[in-house]
Amino acid sequence: MTRTSSLVWVVALVAGVMGTAMSGACKLSAGVNDVDAAVTGAAGLNAGTAGSAGSPYIDASSPFDFGGQYQSTGAGGAAQTGPCVKLTCQQTSCRGMGCKVTCPPGQRTTVSGTVFDPAGVTPLFNIAVYVPNDALAPFNDGPSCDPCDPNTGTSLLSGNPVVITKSDEAGKFSLGKETITDVPAGTNIPIVFQVGKWQRQIIMPTVTACQDNPIPDGTARLPKNSMEGHIPKIALTTGASDAMECLLKKIGVDVPEFTTTDGMGRINLIGGGVAKTPGTSSFAAMPASGSQNFTLVHPTAGGADWWDSLDNLKKYDIVLHSCEGGAGSYTAAMDPGSVKSQAARQALQDYADMGGRVFASHWHAYWFEKGTPDFMSVATFLNPHGGKLPSPTDTTIDQTFDQGKSLAQWMMNVQGSTVLGTVSITQDASNTEVAMAAGPPISQRWIYAPAQNNAVVFLSATTPIPNATNKNPNACGRAVLSDLHVSAGGQGSDMPATPFPTGCVTTTLSPREKVLEFMLFDIASCVRPIVQ
Repeated sequence: MTRTSSLVWVVALVAGVMGTAMSGACKLSAGVNDVDAAVTGAAGLNAGTAGSAGSPYIDASSPFDFGGQYQSTGAGGAAQTGPCVKLTCQQTSCRGMGCKVTCPPGQRTTVSGTVFDPAGVTPLFNIAVYVPNDALAPFNDGPSCDPCDPNTGTSLLSGNPVVITKSDEAGKFSLGKETITDVPAGTNIPIVFQVGKWQRQIIMPTVTACQDNPIPDGTARLPKNSMEGHIPKIALTTGASDAMECLLKKIGVDVPEFTTTDGMGRINLIGGGVAKTPGTSSFAAMPASGSQNFTLVHPTAGGADWWDSLDNLKKYDIVLHSCEGGAGSYTAAMDPGSVKSQAARQALQDYADMGGRVFASHWHAYWFEKGTPDFMSVATFLNPHGGKLPSPTDTTIDQTFDQGKSLAQWMMNVQGSTVLGTVSITQDASNTEVAMAAGPPISQRWIYAPAQNNAVVFLSATTPIPNATNKNPNACGRAVLSDLHVSAGGQGSDMPATPFPTGCVTTTLSPREKVLEFMLFDIASCVRPIVQ
């Protein structure tokens, strides 16, 4: 069998119940003899119903645990110490009993390509790419600690990967090129793309031994919907001055995945703001599941606010808070009209400490400036708050840490910057609030504005946040504060107080939105402590 120039790509429905088996029988001139790659079960396929909340979670074993047959030797693969198992028999790195592939010296089997966002438009950095040897474990919704594996720098990947790599700042990867093990050769080879709980698997019809096997552009991407793979469960509170929901739509998440809290979608929209200045609080048309009108943060009938309850937050992997405009504004002496009670502030920290991911836009800085003592420690806040950033204004990416360097290079690669480390931002947030980040190990500055006395535009913290009684907590969750709006504001921009999705009128990402896309996937990734 020879590899044809026109490949038919078969998508494995990661969150479905499809029963595709990785099997084949062919002879490749490069040295694959009667490949029998049958893998027990529907290899790499999640159990459970696509898009359902609260599915059972099976803890993933170490990515180098091959049933006791192999020992970890470092990132990207493992050295064989016994008989090969399943797809490991089809690797040129296989040694010992059962091996089926040989290559001339210096040659190996690789797969290359570029990983894109769900829209298939923007290449993504730091996405794990791997070949599983077993079925993937289903995910459980809700906060969970996801420490980075010290061998791979990735989440603890399920499916017993036989080879792992990550995408670079251009989204490019070469699986099997610089690792101990290479890619199994043969037919119906599974490839997984994953960051945190974003996960999609495809099946390569043929991987030819002893050469590179490029994946066509647009094929390697994260899922648009639950039928294509797994999307984190996300709660998004809307606001009168921001339209973060439109950003998720623009990066490629299908509209049916946006529902109310009683719907089946992976992104639940919750009405923020107050009655006089509400955010988006309804769908333009009845969605396929759930209600047309959103659950409100502040119920009109009174009672506890939605975000007062830790149990509400615990249903989600990620919580996004869009700026509420005037309803969210506050000063040192005045709290916002959109109340964040002490119970709500404690619930948000508890959620993050459990492994939840939090993204707060502009006036939602309140959660930190007037939050719990730990959250208050992440930054020094301006009192009184500072003036509005010029629009546009050139901001600077902090490149004193590795991820900052990667963000700067990635922004160049996706045409978000024309000068390395500089991002021109156009937006209409009314003021600045963050004078400086606390710095490691408490928080990390990402972007700052030289034109406004180096006011911090983006910062992040790993949770639990170190404090006097626990100076070295286990890294578990993440929190990001963005002291600006996602929407540019003004004519032609997305309209935050309009029924979804009719308010989403733009189709391309601005430089500011590209930064936000980077941060959204970064916040979903595995967690490591902030170090100097």
